[in-house]
Amino acid sequence: MTARIIDGKQIASDIRSELKQEVISLKQKGIIPGLGVILVGDDPASKSYVTAKERACEEIGLHSDDNRLPKGTSQAELITLIKKMNTDPKINGILVQLPLPKHINESDVLMAIDPVKDVDGFHPVNIGKMIIGEKSFLPCTPHGVIKLLERSGVKTEGAHVVVVGRSNIVGKPVANLLFQKKKNANATVTICHTGTKDLKSFTKQADIIIAAAGRPNTITADMVKDGVVIIDVGVNRIEDSTKKAGFRLVGDVDFEALKEKASLITPVPGGVGPMTITMLLYNTVESAKIANMIRD
Repeated sequence: MTARIIDGKQIASDIRSELKQEVISLKQKGIIPGLGVILVGDDPASKSYVTAKERACEEIGLHSDDNRLPKGTSQAELITLIKKMNTDPKINGILVQLPLPKHINESDVLMAIDPVKDVDGFHPVNIGKMIIGEKSFLPCTPHGVIKLLERSGVKTEGAHVVVVGRSNIVGKPVANLLFQKKKNANATVTICHTGTKDLKSFTKQADIIIAAAGRPNTITADMVKDGVVIIDVGVNRIEDSTKKAGFRLVGDVDFEALKEKASLITPVPGGVGPMTITMLLYNTVESAKIANMIRD
């Protein structure tokens, strides 16, 4: 068996094309969805990521309010800017790029964002709504995982999903989304983590594995059954002298071995990654529709 590769780039591109048409329709009604972006400091990875988000906004026609602040910006100054965006009708979503400098409390900053503009889906109000199954802005990477499964034709209802990782950003929310009594969910979910004894005994039972441990080769071929679906959320740098950069990106699973055993598998890069920014755009468009009382 050779796995079908889940092409995250293509699925993300398809969704962005759909969003672009929605934005065109909104603009015909005089509505321009806007994303307020805040980057504090000059971390190269964060700068690159924010630039990619801004390009994505331009691609589908969103207004992007770019705010790049010096590393020494105080927490009070940052929160003042957020509060200004909270009341700005041109801004439908607020993105504060993490991590923040050490002198700024991330929790306080995220709490300052109005939940109706929390397009990252990290505010406790939105997390709470997600947990009880109410409509809310969903965290972008977990939501992207759900969309990948849905658009790849993977049936989750009744499936046994093993999530490896328990972070607030991926593991916990994706597990919650998958066991909801809803379409494209309704799975039986097991969460494994660093405290799990005999990880293999759980992954061997899985119909679907969501690997979000943050460690290369966490899942190897001997740990899965034939025909398993694997979504690899991990992004890890490993040294590679054959590459110009001196490293290459790999996920949390042994891709080369597992692609001969799985039925479907995501690559790294090109799998989950492109979906994260795409779902941020999705949330921003949804926020603009909600603000203008437009129902699907």
